[in-house]
This record gives sequence, C-alpha cells and structure tokens, in this order.
Amino acid sequence: MWVSRAMALHQAAEREASAVDMGVTTIGGGSASVMTRGEQRDLEVFAPGGVVWQPQAGDTVLVVRGGVGCQEQCVVAAETAAAAPAAIAPGELYLYSAGGASVYLKKDGSIAVKGPVHLEGSLEIKGNLTLEGDLSVSGNTDLTGRVDITGELYVNGELYRPCRCS
Repeated sequence: MWVSRAMALHQAAEREASAVDMGVTTIGGGSASVMTRGEQRDLEVFAPGGVVWQPQAGDTVLVVRGGVGCQEQCVVAAETAAAAPAAIAPGELYLYSAGGASVYLKKDGSIAVKGPVHLEGSLEIKGNLTLEGDLSVSGNTDLTGRVDITGELYVNGELYRPCRCS
C-alpha cells in the first residue's frame, strides 16, 4: 500500500514539475549529465539548425522536459552572458569556443574574427585588403593590377634592387 502511495506521489510531483529547468552540467559532451533537482544522465543535446554545440562540465544549461508524461529530457541551451562582448547590441551574433576563437557578426555589417583562420577552397576579396604583420604565401600567386610596396622587397632571400639603367 505504501509503495503504491509513494509511486502516486512521485508521479504527481513529476506532473507538477516544470517543463523547463536550469541546471549545471556535470559531464559535458553530446550525451551530457546535468544537475537540476538531481543528476540527470545521458541527456541529448540540441542546438539551432546549422550549429553543433556540446556543453562543458560546469556550464549552466537549460533542460527541457517533453514526451509522454514529460519523461524525456534534453539540453537545449547554455547561459552565455558572461562570455558576451561588453557592448553587444540587439541583433548581433557572437559565436565563441572554449579555446578563445570567436566570430562576431555586428549590426553595422562588419565581422570580427578572433583566432587562427584556416580556409579550404577559394577566397575572393572585392574591395581593399590591408595586412598588418607577416604574410607567407606558397604556391603560385597571380597579382593583377597595381601593387604598392612600402619598405623593402626581398626575392629569394636577397634584397631586390631594380636596375635603373637608361
């Protein structure tokens, strides 16, 4: 009798529990464990389409209950306010990783990228290009148009001195 009463109380408590809860990730990854009112293990992780995200241990995350009787749970988002740029404005998007890389889409149309950038495929630049620092190019390079060089030009490790013969 007391077992059935305890089960009924447990089921009633589950029905009254909120469909959304906040918790702290205890085990990160694509099959996360989260401490809400108790530890929930092996929760699936969902993110917006086109974004792959896995929470780290210690992240504050949002856990959603669903399915029949709200028995199924999943992690859908993390608290990110602490990582946001100080002046982030409505309509802006800031993507970042635990390693410090970031992509910041600003409402003025500019894009700020932080971290090493590796491109695969073609790169087309329309407009001006300003480089600060060293540039290393390997392979065939074709330049069309005017090229202005301020400073010295080295070819095969030797300072290039154009012939000013007349």
